[in-house]
Amino acid sequence: MSKKLTGNQIRQDFIDFFVEHGHTAVPSMSLVPGGDATLLFTNSGMVQFKDVFIGTDKKPYTRAVDSQKCMRVAGKHNDLEDVGRDDTHHTFFEMLGNWSFGDYYKKEAIAWSWQLLTEVWGLPKDKLYATCFEDDSVAHPAGKGDIPRDDEAADIWKEQPGFDPSHVLFFGRKENFWQMAEFGPCGPCSEIHIDLGEERDNLRGTDHVCGVNGECTRFLELWNNVFIQYNLFEDGRLEPLPAKHVDTGMGFERIVSVLQGVDSNYKTDLFAGSLEVLRSLTGHSEKEMLADFTPYRVICDHVRSAAFLIADGVVPGNAGRNYVTRMIIRRAARFGTKIGLNEPFLAKVAESVVDYYGDFYPELEKNKATILDNLTREEVRFARTVEAGTAHLQNHLDGLRSERSPEGAQSKSVLDGHIAFDLYATYGLPFEISRDIAREQGLDIDEAGFTHAKEVHAKASGGGKAMGKLGGEDSEFFANILKDLQAKKKLGKDGVEYDPYNSPKVEGEVLALIVNGESVSSASLDDVVEVILPKTGFYIESGGQVNDEGYIRSLALSGAEAWEIEVTSVRRAAAGTITHIGQVISGQPKVGDKAVAEVDMVRRHNIMRNHTATHLLHKALHEVLGEHARQAGSLVSPKYLRFDFTQPDGMTPEQIERVEKMVNEAIAADMPVVKVTKSLDEAKKEGAMALFGEKYGETVRTVSILEDEDDKYSYELCGGTHIDRTSDIGAFLIVSEGSAAAGIRRIEAVTGRGAYELINKRFKTLKQAASELKSSVEEVPAKVEALQDEVSDLKKELANLRAQSALTTFNLQLANVQTVKDAHVLAVEIPDSNVDTLRMLADKFREKYPKAGTALLVTGSTVIAVVTEDLVKRGLKAGDLITGIGGKGGGRPNLAQGSLPDGNVQEALGKVARAVGEKLK
Repeated sequence: MSKKLTGNQIRQDFIDFFVEHGHTAVPSMSLVPGGDATLLFTNSGMVQFKDVFIGTDKKPYTRAVDSQKCMRVAGKHNDLEDVGRDDTHHTFFEMLGNWSFGDYYKKEAIAWSWQLLTEVWGLPKDKLYATCFEDDSVAHPAGKGDIPRDDEAADIWKEQPGFDPSHVLFFGRKENFWQMAEFGPCGPCSEIHIDLGEERDNLRGTDHVCGVNGECTRFLELWNNVFIQYNLFEDGRLEPLPAKHVDTGMGFERIVSVLQGVDSNYKTDLFAGSLEVLRSLTGHSEKEMLADFTPYRVICDHVRSAAFLIADGVVPGNAGRNYVTRMIIRRAARFGTKIGLNEPFLAKVAESVVDYYGDFYPELEKNKATILDNLTREEVRFARTVEAGTAHLQNHLDGLRSERSPEGAQSKSVLDGHIAFDLYATYGLPFEISRDIAREQGLDIDEAGFTHAKEVHAKASGGGKAMGKLGGEDSEFFANILKDLQAKKKLGKDGVEYDPYNSPKVEGEVLALIVNGESVSSASLDDVVEVILPKTGFYIESGGQVNDEGYIRSLALSGAEAWEIEVTSVRRAAAGTITHIGQVISGQPKVGDKAVAEVDMVRRHNIMRNHTATHLLHKALHEVLGEHARQAGSLVSPKYLRFDFTQPDGMTPEQIERVEKMVNEAIAADMPVVKVTKSLDEAKKEGAMALFGEKYGETVRTVSILEDEDDKYSYELCGGTHIDRTSDIGAFLIVSEGSAAAGIRRIEAVTGRGAYELINKRFKTLKQAASELKSSVEEVPAKVEALQDEVSDLKKELANLRAQSALTTFNLQLANVQTVKDAHVLAVEIPDSNVDTLRMLADKFREKYPKAGTALLVTGSTVIAVVTEDLVKRGLKAGDLITGIGGKGGGRPNLAQGSLPDGNVQEALGKVARAVGEKLK
């Protein structure tokens, strides 16, 4: 390696190398794995191609290369506890990968691996090792599951130029056999390791033996080439797959540390900006930082993870993925206090992350403001409660320590997980932070107990396993309000009465007002307030249906001031406690006032139409597509409905039209919609369909759409609000049908008022088009087709004129060809051209200069570089020529395409001769 490469250059080298070898560069998928309910986050490069390997999807290419964003903070792959303790673990990381879907196999994969590592990146050949598979299992039935030793891969390794044959090593199933799952596609793999030298042995002085897959850190795995060739069955049988695949993965941070010659991933330029920001804030010298490196590592890792998560839409929250984002932000903030950072600082670190990664991952730059805002807001929110939370935790830990005895020390070193959950619910102290604090003191916390307490609390509060709409950190606050109101006989044992089906307008006393998280006796104009009443008819968001909106108004008595609150949301703040969230738009509401809460029934009816329409849509999809088309998610709002359903392929226009027609026919049939509450068992026996994502108690609400007294058109379990007859829906129009995720399709549609508005808008547009075309509405399609033909002819004529103009300009510029190290060099701008024309001109140049010629042609920001084969052999590559003048791009060594940054094209062209001179040998 002649010079130190940056991380961004290394990533691009990897991608460019495989693009040159016929691979399609594909973008990273989101950290949120669409259509894969088994994963919380994308945790490997394989995730986005999983359906290809199992045969349920097919790509338009057979070779791919990418750098995949990954998170490992949950489930089987959870590196959180190791982050900060060493120099290699991360919550977020990138996985470089090249893929073959039934195309090339071991020979090409191994040869390209060796070529990239040794010829492109210049790693020492004598330090590299390759491992291959040799079955070490003895538990297979005779003739079932026996896998031959992978001598094929071993022999290919030995053929690589400069490879030491003694560096091929064989290992068993644990190290060198890969399975996607317990059963299914699988195959042997070949790992590439590097010997970093004796100085990297962290166990020197002990009696261990250094070696590949050993216990010390001297040997480092760089790259894994997986050869998927078998299908594994439950009985242990292995059958060859119809096609063989290659799936490789190389840890980006790891290869960067090796190529940059540092002993820590955190000492690469990937983290240099973040560390510099932190040191500027702490005032520490580099020596002081490295002496206490753990907090720096944790902060850098967690801020990078949070930035990428927020960019992918995973903002801090109480449940699932959102909880992870909140937890890592708060954990980073706490480690900041360990190095003296007590004011918000995470956004400053995140700016360096965005600056470094933003070019390759534009979602970071696009969402920069959101990233910085969420980090700071979460940091400030945590700062308000962390001191109290950690103080209470310390009291519990001190008590635990005092209870320990020499005989029972082991049994009393673990804090009850229910206590840890109480600290989270009350003070927002994530379990992971509580555990960090406990372990720093030689103690621990019962994780299973924490999880159980969380699930019990969520179930009691009606929020399922996730915290969802519980309020999370303020649930204990509202639970205490409930207890106080029950003690005063203002509420019964079940708390606030909830009846969204029969009580759109209720009267009652204002039992509590909450402003900015605090109980108040009165609220002022423009305050955002939470109101507790003894009863409510407002629907709480559930089952895809959005919450109701409306008003709470004073029942003004003689001489009393009237007031009004506009309600925009409702939530179950704790078990038995429902709050109406809104803004005071007049007067001054007070606790004890008599009030009336009234749902906006115009909005409610719009929602009801859309919700009943989803049931009709579900039925129609079954009829048109089959029973497999089941609900996989929904949104029922006043403006439109969204319905996700399981379906491997997109619907045809004819299928969409049939579904739309069936729903409208069901609407026109004026069928009654019957809502009945009954036992869950009874409803199931009657064939009621359960809806996606819903949890049901012993008693359920059923919604039947009846063709006649004995025949149900549709029958589902549903807690939403519905109209009384299908004709009340009015009309149903499908607005769009598309992919929501792998194997999941999405329909968006409108009904009632929304359908009328859409029809009216489209009819106006059609009449306007007819007017512009000077035709009747019926003649519009024919007129448009005629215009399209005319435009097509004009485009062809214009393209020919531009091509002729470009050729004229090009021929004139041939007189300006320079000579650089006996090579003919042309750098020219061709205005108002396109890529195809530039490629044509590149061919013209090669006709003129079949040897010793190179040209760089630009139109707008697009650039084409061409290099004759003899100059390629002398070290000049077309892609290097583009990057050498400040552009981006890649392709074959003799022909590459790219783009120039916004700026002076002539200035870039002026650099061509120098770039050629630097590269030519």
